[in-house]
Amino acid sequence: MKLNRTKSFGTALLAGAMAITLAACASNDAPAATPDTGSTSDSTSATQEPTSEEATVTLSGTLTGAGASSQEKAMGGWIAGFGDLHPDVLLSYDPIGSGGGREQFIAGATLFAGSDAALKPEEVEAATQRCFGGEPLQLPLYISPIAVIYNLPDLEVEHLQLTAETLAKIFNREITSWDDPAIAAENPGVELPATGIIPVNRSDESGTTENFTEWLAAASNGAWPHEPSGDWPLSGGQSGAQTQGMIDTVSGAVGAIGYADASRAGDLGTVAVGVGDEFVPYSAEAAAAVVDASPAAEGASDKQLTIELDRATTASGAYPVVLISYSIACSVYDNAEDAEKVKAFLSYVASEEGQQRAADPSVAGSAPISGELRTAVEAAIDSISVG
Repeated sequence: MKLNRTKSFGTALLAGAMAITLAACASNDAPAATPDTGSTSDSTSATQEPTSEEATVTLSGTLTGAGASSQEKAMGGWIAGFGDLHPDVLLSYDPIGSGGGREQFIAGATLFAGSDAALKPEEVEAATQRCFGGEPLQLPLYISPIAVIYNLPDLEVEHLQLTAETLAKIFNREITSWDDPAIAAENPGVELPATGIIPVNRSDESGTTENFTEWLAAASNGAWPHEPSGDWPLSGGQSGAQTQGMIDTVSGAVGAIGYADASRAGDLGTVAVGVGDEFVPYSAEAAAAVVDASPAAEGASDKQLTIELDRATTASGAYPVVLISYSIACSVYDNAEDAEKVKAFLSYVASEEGQQRAADPSVAGSAPISGELRTAVEAAIDSISVG
């Protein structure tokens, strides 16, 4: 499926630097071996060609990934589900952040990565070299709203209402008190505290930061004066490393406000953001509504399924503060074992079962990809081969 810039993807769509790891030892009830085709006893598969049919392949060994901390909870669910199918694979994912994940993948330290931002052109070139001349895969397999989180425990309102313009001024440190007239105007009848605002940003290079600042730049009517970036543009102030650091910093200071993958909001207050004439709280459905209507990004291909999100949408019920976290892998590996394990894992993540596991509110509450997008993703995964 060749994607182009104007084609929509369709409407039907713990913590810190510790790795999430699942290991399962073989038992007396281990799956029966596939028919002997002459491979040695320590081979990870009885077939020469990678296949997405897990039942016909016996896999073993290690499979390492690293990257976006936004995916941490979903990845825990995917690792558990994949482990049920392939108990002899030791699968690990280190939630070090999108930038770190891309760097480790390009350096060859991991077999796959997670990133809340697409590869930059120079990274695509470097990844092509790392992938033995094969085009890197960029697969949008985790779609989640970014929650604007705040710590005002005595505020008696389900969601504070804030426009992108007001939020831009808060994070740019121009609005400094929670009872500011701009906030009061957007929350009539709400008794706002005269508490100082403590804006919190990510201290590491972060795809969540890049997505959040893209929205501020696109939707704030010029109130956000900085270019979108994975690095926070202002120095000083409060910050936290990775998603957990953000949550900890906001949770530890009354008056703090930050941004994080919605699956990690917990008991913190969350903002209903201004969209057109409405204020829309985050939800998986509202985030998916934006993704459904957004076109493929410039440079997208049948292997790089990158999406250009419509950040300035005014569509009713849409929540544009959303991240698409990509699974990044090689279309060409240098050995069959690596190709087979990556192919099997990504096939599980893209499957209805894998997407529904991550969508479970007790796991990550993400938005499952649409059937049309799944078709494109599966075709890309099927292209994985051995150089």
